[in-house]
Amino acid sequence: MGAQVEAWDAAGAERAIAVLKAVADPTRYRLLWALSRQEFPVGSLAEMVGAHVAAVSQHLAKLRTAGLVVTRREGTRIYYRVADPHVRGLLEEASLVASEVASEAAGSVSGPGETAAVAQERPAGAAGRRVRARRPATAE
Repeated sequence: MGAQVEAWDAAGAERAIAVLKAVADPTRYRLLWALSRQEFPVGSLAEMVGAHVAAVSQHLAKLRTAGLVVTRREGTRIYYRVADPHVRGLLEEASLVASEVASEAAGSVSGPGETAAVAQERPAGAAGRRVRARRPATAE
């Protein structure tokens, strides 16, 4: 076939998982989105996301640990920015994948040959897919 399958890189996979876990929080996603455009001090970031400075500092610490943001000190202020321009690409790709998944899920509500009106008449949950209960949000 000519297609070459890459060998499993356990260490690389662990690093990728750490990055995905760091981005998997709405506040951290928003922080990275803002920081991918320009650098900001913690206070400005806290205002942007509507959270306390202490909470934003904790989120930024997790992003630093994952290697996604770096800092620059200017006097008493610390400025944050993304560590690599590829971070913006990661966020954009995640957004595109999410849009595609949502689009496919919306399109799969009606089965083959079924009109949208007929699909709407079915009882909830009759679309043939499992509905998973959401876990309650926890503070991190």
